[in-house]
Amino acid sequence: MTSMTPRLLSLAWRVSRFRFWIYTGGTYVVGYALGMDSWTAFFNPAYILFLLYFFLPANLLIYGVNDWWDQETDRFNPKKDVKEYRISEADGRDLLLLLGLAGAVSLALLAALDTVGKALLLSFLFLSYFYSAPPLRFKEVPVLDFSSNMLYVVPGILGYYIASGTLPPLALVIAGYLHVAAMHLFSAIPDISFDAAAGMTTTAVLLQERRSLLLCLVFWSGLAVLVIRLADFNPVSLLVLVYPAVPLALLLRESLSIDRVYWYLPYVNTGLGGLVFLLATLRTVAW
Repeated sequence: MTSMTPRLLSLAWRVSRFRFWIYTGGTYVVGYALGMDSWTAFFNPAYILFLLYFFLPANLLIYGVNDWWDQETDRFNPKKDVKEYRISEADGRDLLLLLGLAGAVSLALLAALDTVGKALLLSFLFLSYFYSAPPLRFKEVPVLDFSSNMLYVVPGILGYYIASGTLPPLALVIAGYLHVAAMHLFSAIPDISFDAAAGMTTTAVLLQERRSLLLCLVFWSGLAVLVIRLADFNPVSLLVLVYPAVPLALLLRESLSIDRVYWYLPYVNTGLGGLVFLLATLRTVAW
């Protein structure tokens, strides 16, 4: 077992896609910060427990399931060899072991939650698994593919609920949905030819590049309107306009490459998410 540990840890790191941990862990932290009434809430053991969960185990579950069920379709996509990790036949047994561990941790955490919290975590697990796994496999169904990306919003909703005991305002949830829907669709555009070759009819494959970019523009414009209004037109909130600016620039300048722009979005998400976290935390500090 001791000799297996480094191999399992290495595989867990590769499969869980470290640069995307922020999409679950960061969302949870921001949701928690928006719901808490004092910065001392960060010392709540429940916050720390789920903070750890939404970084590694949650991402291992999401992307491990994805890699397991996408082995056939991933053979057409060179991204797996450059930006991600392509699992091999030799990884199969270890990956199943890691998924079992991540699943066990997920189910054990249900004991730390009340009925509403359990429902939220179970919805996260449901979307995380069936986004990739049959028989539902949402990723191959137009509209459901980007809508099931709500799995990245659920950690924020759960964080808000743990901190406040109430669910977040509907406007915040809608804003989250618009953002993750646009992010999913935008990320699927570079994969259009590979997904089509694999026989997958995603929303991006159905709409093709320009119409997909137009829909991203609609989603991100809606996000911008909601955020600016929720922030009561605070000048800082105008930074959200960077999101609709991205598809707009790609539509107006065909020389721009979406393949290159896409890999900068995690930095934008991290920066703006960090700013929201900072502002949400500062509002609870007594000066």
